[in-house]
Amino acid sequence: MMEQFRPLDKDVVSLLQRGLRQALASAIERMPFPYRPSSAAGKKGKNSPIQDFSLLSVPKSLTIVLVVGLLVTGGCRQLPSGPSVAENSACVTDYDPDTDYFPDKIQPEYAQGFSVDYYNHYKLVTVTQPWTAANETFKYLLVQCGTPTPSGFEATQVIQVPTQRVVTLSTTYIPHLELLDQVDALVGMDNLSFVYAPEVRKKIERDQLIEFSSGRTLDMERLLISAPDLIMAYGTGDPDVDSYNRLMQVGLPVALVGDYVENSPLGRAEWLLFTALFFNQEAQAQRVFGEIATAYESLVELTAHLSAQPTVFSGFSYEGTWYMSGGQSYAAQLLNDAGAAYLWANNDSTVTIPLDFESVFDQAATADIWVNVSQDWLSRDDAIATDPRYGQFEALKQGNVFNNNARMNNTGGNDYWESGAVNPHIILADLIKIFHPELLPDHELVYYQQLEP
Repeated sequence: MMEQFRPLDKDVVSLLQRGLRQALASAIERMPFPYRPSSAAGKKGKNSPIQDFSLLSVPKSLTIVLVVGLLVTGGCRQLPSGPSVAENSACVTDYDPDTDYFPDKIQPEYAQGFSVDYYNHYKLVTVTQPWTAANETFKYLLVQCGTPTPSGFEATQVIQVPTQRVVTLSTTYIPHLELLDQVDALVGMDNLSFVYAPEVRKKIERDQLIEFSSGRTLDMERLLISAPDLIMAYGTGDPDVDSYNRLMQVGLPVALVGDYVENSPLGRAEWLLFTALFFNQEAQAQRVFGEIATAYESLVELTAHLSAQPTVFSGFSYEGTWYMSGGQSYAAQLLNDAGAAYLWANNDSTVTIPLDFESVFDQAATADIWVNVSQDWLSRDDAIATDPRYGQFEALKQGNVFNNNARMNNTGGNDYWESGAVNPHIILADLIKIFHPELLPDHELVYYQQLEP
């Protein structure tokens, strides 16, 4: 059983709780309720524009003409019919080289993977950490629509801003569009199955989004025909997996988002500012992220001087390997900031550590709390049915297993992996509630739930 821990001084707790209660309530209020799609979700009707339009029915010569035409007329163009676009689309009509077209400027404070240099009518964005241990950087020249492209950047990808039509190759970028009020700019995704965001699921039901992949293969023709201003993608450094090179080779505007490389929860959330650069939404991004950072740091202060901490471990065994979060990883920092004694905290890895079941059991058999288990587990019986050995962990015996699958829909979308990336303060509040419930007595779990007995 977990021991009872001595709480902080009551005056300190009261002071911190007053500010946190309002900030967390405001943040959670903005979050959509868990979505429950109807039985018709995902089915395309007879008059579906996606179903009726097939590139397979278009002659190859006509497809090439259409693609070339779209590429030649790119930039400040009249957009083709299709999904609605964002409203911040006005191009400059009377260019003045002495005018600063970007009065709102940002610089990342927590994120280490990108930077931006501002000039009067263009921004030079540099991604220095596109993937783990990357040894190359990527630059993007963001030119205000209606102004000339500067010389000297012939080898740099040029993208006109503000973006009006965006394609995302990961659901983790959807919350950026939501917080920047740019969901209307979303015209397609690589895979629609795992989307959680209710607003985006409505677009899917109305056939307003195009799906660009079949398995792990992107439909390049369909991507070209959709004429995106921006494709938000990720890289791994493995050419057999990455698609960004092929996209760039055919002239599509691609930006690599390296948020997942950040080990700091606030660093990962701050990539919201990166996305904002493409929409000229720096002011809104700075305001929203400022609220997130303030709430997160206040919660960290709440757990900074605890006299005792519960012992915690995470993960589960998958096909014979237990992938434990490294001691310097994103997940480990959340556990540390929440006031947990993470059993692998002394490990210096920033990624998961492959372990066998026995070595985990040797170290965590008597641990107080177990978190972040299989997404399929809802009860103690689910865990034991997967592997009876799980029943030997004291945390499972005592009912102290908490999973980050409280916000899942019936298409498989898990909001922890979607909006959780930009809501580290809410994840942290959940974990504090689990580890030290006396510190946040009014907080109700959002992303986490306790496994049923």
